[in-house]
Amino acid sequence: MNNSSFLALIVLASTLAAQADSQSSAPQASPATPAARSKTVKLCDNKTTVQVPNDAPKTRAEGQKISDALMAQWKATNPDTKWVKEEVEAHQVVTPADNSKLVGTGQSSTYGTVTQQDVQVWKNETYKTAVYGSKVFHSGDELGSEIAVSCDMCHPRAANTHPESYPKFQPQLGRVALLRDMINWCIEHPVRGKVLAPDDPKMRALEAYIIAQRKGVPLDYGKR
Repeated sequence: MNNSSFLALIVLASTLAAQADSQSSAPQASPATPAARSKTVKLCDNKTTVQVPNDAPKTRAEGQKISDALMAQWKATNPDTKWVKEEVEAHQVVTPADNSKLVGTGQSSTYGTVTQQDVQVWKNETYKTAVYGSKVFHSGDELGSEIAVSCDMCHPRAANTHPESYPKFQPQLGRVALLRDMINWCIEHPVRGKVLAPDDPKMRALEAYIIAQRKGVPLDYGKR
C-alpha cells in the first residue's frame, strides 16, 4: 500500500469516528407526546368540570351522561338547591302576551287601527321564534355540540337562567354581560359548540325561548 492510499484510509477513519462521536453526543429526540385523549368540559359555574374522552360517542345519551356527571358534582356542593327537582322536563313553551284588547284601537300613525289579523300575526311570529328557540335549546346538533350536550340537560325548561337579571356582572367573563353573552359562554364550554353571532337566528330564538320561560318575573337587572 502506497503512502497516499494509507493517508486516505486514515482520513476516512477519522471522519467516521468524528461522525459517530457527534451522533452519540447529540441530544436524543424525546418521544412524541401523545395527543390528549380527553377534553375538559366546564359547567356554567366555571368551576365544575369533567373529563370526556375524545372518542366518546356523539349521541344524546352520551351527552346526557356528561351533563348528569356535571350536575351530580354541582348538586353535591349545593345541596339546598331545589330548582332542578321542581322543574318539569316537558318542552312546553310559554305563550306570548294576548294583545286582543288592542283590536280596534289606534297605535299612532305608524300602525293605524289594530285589527284581529295584526294581533294574530304578532302572536304567531313571536311564538314561532320562541318555539324555534326551544328546538335549538334541546338539541346538541342544533347547537353544534361536539359532545352531544344540549342546554336543557342542565337547565330543564330554561330553569336557573334568570334572563330578567341581565345585564349583570358575570365572573366567568370578567365583565358586565348581556343574556346573549352568557348563552355564548355556555355554548362554548358545557355544550362545546361554536359561539353564535348576535344576529344569528339561533341566538335570537334562544333569547326568545329563555325569556318566554320566565314570563311574569319582574325585571331586576344586576341581580346575582
